[in-house]
Amino acid sequence: MSRFQPKNPDYRAVSIETFEQQRAMKTLGISIARLEPGEVDLAMEYSRDFTQQHGFIHAGVITAGLDNACGIAAFTLMAAGSGILTVEFKTNLLAPARGERFAFRATVVKPGRTLTVCEARAYAVHDGVETLIATMSGTLMALAPREAAVKDKALAPA
Repeated sequence: MSRFQPKNPDYRAVSIETFEQQRAMKTLGISIARLEPGEVDLAMEYSRDFTQQHGFIHAGVITAGLDNACGIAAFTLMAAGSGILTVEFKTNLLAPARGERFAFRATVVKPGRTLTVCEARAYAVHDGVETLIATMSGTLMALAPREAAVKDKALAPA
């Protein structure tokens, strides 16, 4: 059971909808594996399309998964109609990203009205064994409902 109480009773449906609107996550094949208030696990299968010159998954892809995990974890605790943006993160790359699949797990450390702090970990899975490959500490900003709606309209294709 989560230690957080979501402000939006529909947090699960809204968080999944927000995640599914992100074309970058679709392109990378990243999906939600688990979702609770203030917590999320994302999953990604290995793809050669996202490797660097040595055959490891590129650090940018790993960072994108971690950043998104932090964002969705924080978003589960936002008020109805809010949006969310990352304002800062630090990533530590700990081991080469090689495996059959990858897990990105994020937890809210400190929720806030405007800023939320999260931590995330990325794991490579090979032969059923998880290896910690990266960590992230991130700060995310809540967009007020009106600001989020204006932002969405501004970015919509004509």
